[in-house]
Amino acid sequence: MAVTKLREGKRIVGTMVRMVRNPAIAQIAYHAGLDFIMFDLEHGPHSIETVSDVAKVARSIGLGIFARVPELAKGYVSRMMDAGIEGIMVPMVSTPEEAQQLVQWSRYAPIGNRGLGSNGELTNFAGMGSDAPTFMKRQNELTLAIAQIETAEAIKNIDAIAAVEGIDVLLIGPNDLANSLGVPGDIMGEVNQSAIGKVADAAKKHQKIFAIHGNDALLEKWDSRMQMVMSSLDINILQNGFASIVKKYYK
Repeated sequence: MAVTKLREGKRIVGTMVRMVRNPAIAQIAYHAGLDFIMFDLEHGPHSIETVSDVAKVARSIGLGIFARVPELAKGYVSRMMDAGIEGIMVPMVSTPEEAQQLVQWSRYAPIGNRGLGSNGELTNFAGMGSDAPTFMKRQNELTLAIAQIETAEAIKNIDAIAAVEGIDVLLIGPNDLANSLGVPGDIMGEVNQSAIGKVADAAKKHQKIFAIHGNDALLEKWDSRMQMVMSSLDINILQNGFASIVKKYYK
């Protein structure tokens, strides 16, 4: 399982899913060797029900199933996790207070205040058993709270954000980060790279996982610092695959 690998200090590699909704995407990703897929509900059209259907397949075969929710809201964070999602990412986390709110809704007591649903996708329909404290502790270990760092305000507050107990991952959103820093499109430029370096340093200092979702050039630059890698997304992967056919046979 992807979360277990992270807890053991190993790297996990995955991609983002913004368009495909067929649950077979989980099987395809698994057999390709990916550790996880992350559904994008911020920029994509998926519903919680659709993602839950994919989660059932992913969990049954051992593929990590994560989701980026549209915004920091209990109705997204807690419901997604009850629907079987193992890692919740909130976009544009910019303050320690926002990070703490993510923890409150994604973590069971004593770390957070997540409501306890006793059965469903989160238990693979097996129920939590009679020992609620043990169940909640185990679930906290098997799930991730991911703060997406992609604003100038977040960079200013990064040490305080990284210090929040219950936050597992600091994940760079390079495009919006560049926009917020006043250098739109200049992902590889000095301003953006300096900010990313501050996040990597804060993650190391507070023993958080440093991650990036980006293109190959950016991922290669920070390869030695990342424990979690998210490359490309389903739309680009399909486009590139189709383009390779055209390139090969239209000579």
